[in-house]
Amino acid sequence: MFYFLSLLTGVLVTIMVAVNGRLTGFYGLYSATVMIHIVGLILISLVVLFKRENPFAKRYSWFLYLGGAIGVVTTVSNNLAFGRISVSALLALGLLGQSISGIIIDQYGLFGMPKHLFTRRKLIGLTLIIAGIVSMITDFEPVAVTVSFISGISIVASRTVNAKLADVTSVRISSFFNYVVGLAVAAIVFLILGRGEIVREEFVFAPYWYIYLGGALGLAAVWILNVVTVKISAFYLTLLLFIGQVFSGVIIDIFLSGEISSRNLIGGVLVAVGLSINLLLERKEKEVQ
Repeated sequence: MFYFLSLLTGVLVTIMVAVNGRLTGFYGLYSATVMIHIVGLILISLVVLFKRENPFAKRYSWFLYLGGAIGVVTTVSNNLAFGRISVSALLALGLLGQSISGIIIDQYGLFGMPKHLFTRRKLIGLTLIIAGIVSMITDFEPVAVTVSFISGISIVASRTVNAKLADVTSVRISSFFNYVVGLAVAAIVFLILGRGEIVREEFVFAPYWYIYLGGALGLAAVWILNVVTVKISAFYLTLLLFIGQVFSGVIIDIFLSGEISSRNLIGGVLVAVGLSINLLLERKEKEVQ
């Protein structure tokens, strides 16, 4: 059951990226970012009210509230890259950004995290991951490749900060502030850079209702992760999330392009193998410790 939920979460993330990309195509980059955060904030606010929690009962260090601001970078990056490169390549580049930033955080113990030194053996897996990602990029779009990589870095930073806030509050309150701060930052960016977008002139509903579901899908993914993280090993969770993301990304690419990409399939397998090698090495290191 929990393995299935892990795969499902990966699929939800992929669908979220595609849905948010369509929303961006209709309203514009900055307007879509604001809408995504509005939907997420409404839903998590209802959950907090139902649980009768008071998010403002205590104040904590300002640093712990930055997760939502960093998360805006992730949303904007994914929305900007969507349509310029394949969905599977977008997700794989994000994974590369997560892997490298995770290595740096572990190496130096950033954000107050415990240190885990990088070993040369992990270069084998990292090389396979990079080779798989390179095979997925059929049309090299410098901006899309760069922002997809940046989105992976921002995911790790945002996730780490939000986890720190959740440790002293709750997952629900941490998620609430994630969307509150994220919406505030997204609104400011929209007011500064969103000139000429359709919402600035006149709001019009899109003909497809499902493109508004990005915020709901993101919240659902976070919610499921909170359940499965304590039920299965980190090794299987990370691997299943990746499999769910990249291979559902391949399926979405088939629908968008109308053809099967052998490059994406081969690249997905290489990334999965490389990720598995590094995760196995990490697990063995923890067992030794």
